[in-house]
Amino acid sequence: MLIFKHTKHTYECGTDEAGRGCLAGPVTAAAVILPDTFKNEILNDSKQLSEVKREALKPIIENDALCYGVSHVFQDEIDQINILNASILAMHKAIDKLKTLPEFIIVDGNKFKPYRSIPHETIIKGDGKYLSIAAASVLAKTYRDAYMNKIHEEFPMYNWKQNKGYPTKQHREAIKKYGITKYHRTSFKLLPEQLKLDL
Repeated sequence: MLIFKHTKHTYECGTDEAGRGCLAGPVTAAAVILPDTFKNEILNDSKQLSEVKREALKPIIENDALCYGVSHVFQDEIDQINILNASILAMHKAIDKLKTLPEFIIVDGNKFKPYRSIPHETIIKGDGKYLSIAAASVLAKTYRDAYMNKIHEEFPMYNWKQNKGYPTKQHREAIKKYGITKYHRTSFKLLPEQLKLDL
């Protein structure tokens, strides 16, 4: 059972990202402030949920949250500032979109940079411990998946609809065969034996 809150603050925001380990596409983050009355038996870390459950939870979270924000940081910026900084930037941008300024921020993982002067705490595996982080993980994952499904139509040979840009064997084989696209992260090791990739 997930815990509702980490602090006694009314406006405690949970934030999480999706797509950090992908070879293509954005890293996507969400930030969510839930009301004290929020209850949901299914909600959990998005990685523990089926796609059907995540898609069912998305409108519930959007409808029941006090406020939420979702933001992408795209591959060009990831290549410039690195994936850790891009993940934190995506979380900051998601918090920017909240209608209510949070009083406290709880972050999935162990790295974050202060947002304004709001106190925060990083929580390893927080998406499996706190409802607001779990809610953020579901929104980040569903919004990113929707984006990857959209760009799949442009480059179907990479099968992003299925692998979402993660380094599956099939994705790497497609990179080997077709080269890379404008959506690939050139700062990542795109092929296991990569010495030099013709860009």
